[in-house]
Amino acid sequence: MHNLESVRRAGILAVLACAITMGVFAQETPAANLVPNGKGWGVPGDVPAAALPNATVNTGNGIQYHNGPIIPGTVHLYFIWYGNWVNGPKASDSPTTVSLLQGLFAPHVFGGSPYARINSTYGDQTNNVTGNIQLRASAIDSYSQGTQLTDAKLATIIGKAIASHGLPLDANGVYEVLSSSDVNETSGLCHTYCAFHGHVTINQTDIKFVFAGNTDRCPGACAVQLVTPNGDSGADGMANTMAHETEEAITDPDLSAWFNNSAAAENADLCQWEFGPLVGTLGHGAYNQTLGGKHWLIQMNWENARGGGCTQKLGGPFYTK
Repeated sequence: MHNLESVRRAGILAVLACAITMGVFAQETPAANLVPNGKGWGVPGDVPAAALPNATVNTGNGIQYHNGPIIPGTVHLYFIWYGNWVNGPKASDSPTTVSLLQGLFAPHVFGGSPYARINSTYGDQTNNVTGNIQLRASAIDSYSQGTQLTDAKLATIIGKAIASHGLPLDANGVYEVLSSSDVNETSGLCHTYCAFHGHVTINQTDIKFVFAGNTDRCPGACAVQLVTPNGDSGADGMANTMAHETEEAITDPDLSAWFNNSAAAENADLCQWEFGPLVGTLGHGAYNQTLGGKHWLIQMNWENARGGGCTQKLGGPFYTK
């Protein structure tokens, strides 16, 4: 997920270039062979030919299927709270933030909601995404890899949690490494992305993961508003970045399934920093989702149906800039 400032700059350049609307842009002829890198932009690679439609693969909606797998059934989330989430350097490095986010992703809250079910418009040659997601377990890692993380160290953190039996080995899971504000991910946190997803082989199993830092580390780059609906800027900011990456980790877990052919943008990338109509005023606790009895500001997701578009819920209105 690109940081907000880079998206603002990209938006300015797009206006100067008289860019066309996202729905059309998603169907442009690619200038180069690009595949997703999980961090919000495309990198050169071999793009498989788009698959023919069948019962589970919908085409013609501004995003293409490239023969890779999705995660079917109920997707299990595993959180690894990395760093100091008790009394870290920011007020939001706290048990309150942990409780809010674990409550959001608890069974039958985020998962199965009309918002999460936007993902059910994606499938592979065998299954559809269900939109059912639930947090199964959490683990704590107090700086086992220091405060300067790399992508390789993320794999070590996940492998350590599995090897210690703190978390199970689960091919149908997404492992989310959530770092406190004093932790940096040196491949671009706060500069080129706010969160990202990927996959790694652990114990001969394809493990999908998400990394998301506390957005209070760099609110100017990764937070939309500082006065937030739940009064916790870290939890509210991370809810948005985690939702974005979790959606992509399910519909494009191996970076080989669903992305558009113009920029290798995955489904959530197509609606990045787009929220649609809000309740309240942005910057003053505005929200667009109510989940688990709490209000949240979470970006829209791209619905792979009805021609395609950004929406706040499955079958809801499409919104553009």
